[in-house]
Amino acid sequence: MTTRRDILKIGLGSLGAVLPPFAALAQAQWPTRPVRIVVPYPAGGVNDVVARMLAERLRPLLGQPVVVDNRAGAGGTIGMDAVAKAEDGHTLAFAAISPLTLNSHVMKVQYDPLKDFVAVASVTYSPVYVMATPRFKGATFADAIAQAKANPGKVSFASSGYGTLGHVMIEQIRRKSGADLTHVPYKGGTQLLTDAAGGQFDLFVANPFGPLNALISEGKVRVLAVTGPHRLHAMPQVPTLGELGFPEANLTSLFGFYAPASMPHDVVQRLNADINRILADKDVQEQLRKLDNVVSTGTPQQFAAVIEKDHAANARIVKEANIKAE
Repeated sequence: MTTRRDILKIGLGSLGAVLPPFAALAQAQWPTRPVRIVVPYPAGGVNDVVARMLAERLRPLLGQPVVVDNRAGAGGTIGMDAVAKAEDGHTLAFAAISPLTLNSHVMKVQYDPLKDFVAVASVTYSPVYVMATPRFKGATFADAIAQAKANPGKVSFASSGYGTLGHVMIEQIRRKSGADLTHVPYKGGTQLLTDAAGGQFDLFVANPFGPLNALISEGKVRVLAVTGPHRLHAMPQVPTLGELGFPEANLTSLFGFYAPASMPHDVVQRLNADINRILADKDVQEQLRKLDNVVSTGTPQQFAAVIEKDHAANARIVKEANIKAE
């Protein structure tokens, strides 16, 4: 799920500067058939909801049906591999950048994240919440760090799995603070939320979405910190991890569109323009805001630069912290 402090530079690329043109797919003619958007996550999640909303708005602009195809599994790598190998010229992916910037560093993938894709358009970023469960008796994030230092190994910190963005954040917090935090990895977010409400661990990290927001509203879990370039409008009293002295852990889940590396340059540019046009609509922005997503647009080149930078940074982080997938 992710970007660094320079997320503001991209309002939010081609991962290669020059692409081989397909004469039959010139911008004036493309698309000549239905366009498929692969979502490498299960149906019903925020990523899927956003993809379907954008697909609906792309249809009239492209003049062809736009269908969403969920290909979940292996942290998004199964769906991304299907896109990398697509040869029909009409297949895109909509996903977080983590399958390109993080997964290859912690697990075996069947694609080259920097060579097999072209970045089309950045769309949104989703903040990450640092949460406290009923088991944690402190009031602030500083209290959590203090307790972990005073009681080594006693403060538990859950994520949605080994090698995930949340795991990277926890390792960054642990390394920067020197606190002895115990990582509790889950296989996804459903059971994590159930156990969080029951106080099975002290802290956890998660992207905001319906079930988590419900737990917050009911007072079953508390937000201690958020990530992103600035505080959230909905929670102006909650500091960012950057403010709290953890800039390297101040990561967000950045989502966008990608295509196989063979996609013609002019088609990429057209898609980027169409997607940015959709995201400029106030109603679309409001719908995304209700999903706790922040619009993040820009050129393909800007998006590619963020992906490349994040890929290099994650390589260093994973090596230093010896992070491995389960």
